[in-house]
Amino acid sequence: MKVIIIEDEKAAVRNLKALLQEVKPEVEVEATLDSIAAVLDWFAMHSMPDMIFMDIHLADGSAFEIFAHVDITCPIIFTTAYDEYALRAFKVNSVDYLLKPIGKSDIEKAFHKLEQLHGSEQGKSPDNTLLQLIHSLKKQESYKTHFLIPVKGDKLLPISVDMILLFYIQDCKVKVVLADGKEYTFPQTLDEITECIDPSLFFRVNRQFLISREAIKDIDLWFNNRLSINLRCKASDEKVLVSKARVQEFKDWFSKTH
Repeated sequence: MKVIIIEDEKAAVRNLKALLQEVKPEVEVEATLDSIAAVLDWFAMHSMPDMIFMDIHLADGSAFEIFAHVDITCPIIFTTAYDEYALRAFKVNSVDYLLKPIGKSDIEKAFHKLEQLHGSEQGKSPDNTLLQLIHSLKKQESYKTHFLIPVKGDKLLPISVDMILLFYIQDCKVKVVLADGKEYTFPQTLDEITECIDPSLFFRVNRQFLISREAIKDIDLWFNNRLSINLRCKASDEKVLVSKARVQEFKDWFSKTH
């Protein structure tokens, strides 16, 4: 597989090359290009590679300008420190959108996604899969970042998501606990909150608790390969247990970087 890297940070180029060598040693990096002008010159003299790794912010402008001059038909994996261009990226043949700093698991998942796009085992065309990815990103854009909580009967308290440690159910009511330790009754159900809040920030450990990473003090290994989470705040007398079936998912969520 022949690839080109479009990136103007030398350290990022070295890191990406090292990761490619580790994850896909059969990959041949044909060229590393650090500007729009260099990319246009390269494509004027060379055929289409099998894949492109492309940073969005280059020294002489946005990489999206390239598409006005070159009809790129190979898969693209965007590598960037910014996430505001995700939807635009997926409209130009993008397979994945990796936020820096990029690690080994990011590259592995990107190649796995490429295999899924080109595979027929799911009975889905690449176009359909791409539409699903775009839909997923649109959903991410719609996740709530702020809430208004009724307090004292005639007031609404504005809070941002980053102020929240956790949500939990007590006496058939949903409670929200903030970073300052204050607790309020929440008007929505826990299922509704789970649907509208970013799952990269909160994890539904069981039917009663939806927690952030910051809510976790430490974790005990529990019976039957479950986990018992000790919270930084006193939210309930109930143990916060992660079922055996969700332990690995929880570990993956907790250790994921953004």
